[in-house]
Amino acid sequence: MAESPSYSLLSFDDLDGWSEDRHEAAFQTFLETCPDLTDPDWAKICAVATQRPDPQTFFEAFFQPVLITDGSDMLFTGYFEPELQGSRTRTDRYSTPLYALPPDGSEGRYATRADIEEGELLEGRGLEIAWVDDPVDAFFLQVQGSGRVSLTDGSTLRLGYAGKNGHEYRSIGRELVRRGEYEAHEVSADVIRNWVRSRGDDGRALLQHNPSFVFFRELTDMPASRGPLGAMNRPVTPLRSIAVDPTFTPLGAPVWIERAGIEPMNRLMIAQDTGSAIKGAQRADIFFGTGSAAGKAAGRVRDGGRMVTLLPRQMAFALFPEELQ
Repeated sequence: MAESPSYSLLSFDDLDGWSEDRHEAAFQTFLETCPDLTDPDWAKICAVATQRPDPQTFFEAFFQPVLITDGSDMLFTGYFEPELQGSRTRTDRYSTPLYALPPDGSEGRYATRADIEEGELLEGRGLEIAWVDDPVDAFFLQVQGSGRVSLTDGSTLRLGYAGKNGHEYRSIGRELVRRGEYEAHEVSADVIRNWVRSRGDDGRALLQHNPSFVFFRELTDMPASRGPLGAMNRPVTPLRSIAVDPTFTPLGAPVWIERAGIEPMNRLMIAQDTGSAIKGAQRADIFFGTGSAAGKAAGRVRDGGRMVTLLPRQMAFALFPEELQ
């Protein structure tokens, strides 16, 4: 059980690899959402950022590294923007629907995944945005919360998160471990895909173990070169944006990550997204980009380490009144 948050004041010298990072890349990502921060402490910093100062000097002058913990171990995972194959109309090949948010689905708790997929609750209501050729890919599109669909006419459909059915997310990977199918370190998105596809009705039932169901909206003004929209309704940036728990980490804040594992990653990220499975002070989901290669890279990530939030100096020192005496 997570504890109440505790705070440790650090210096930039405590951040392993800080001087070697490409601060300009993080600064450009920071500018994507900085204008939306209305808190006075943040607004002052954002006003300076628009004058394009030297990035490393900017972060060191206006921010203070703060380690926020809650008794839980650090866990890094990865996410990506899927690319699916689909059609605007239903065909024998494209038979799995991607739904818009129903009017009666915005009022809180709605039908479960099983109820929606096995019943006729949404049929005939014109809520289908598109049809795709793989129910497993459609499931993972919902897990990611946004994606692209390459349509049969050669165009590309961009989808963003519109809402969910109000049921708690349950991890399919954890369920496979609980059943004894795999050890925890063996589970990945590809492993889950292969298991589901090879099990027929049992595979479908496994997906329905997760009662959460996500609805989408079509994004008509998103350039192909930009990433999907994060929780701040701005595009996220590959390998510079992370999803966090906003209970502990303010959205829009710079966050220094020190990811362990076989592919270590020490760099400055920006907290621009959230996720139903991203809970805790030391929990982050790294955005890897778009497509299958990004998906494979993201699926390999399940690492420890630590993350350190950069807070405006005044905000940070308010957490440590003894430091001001």
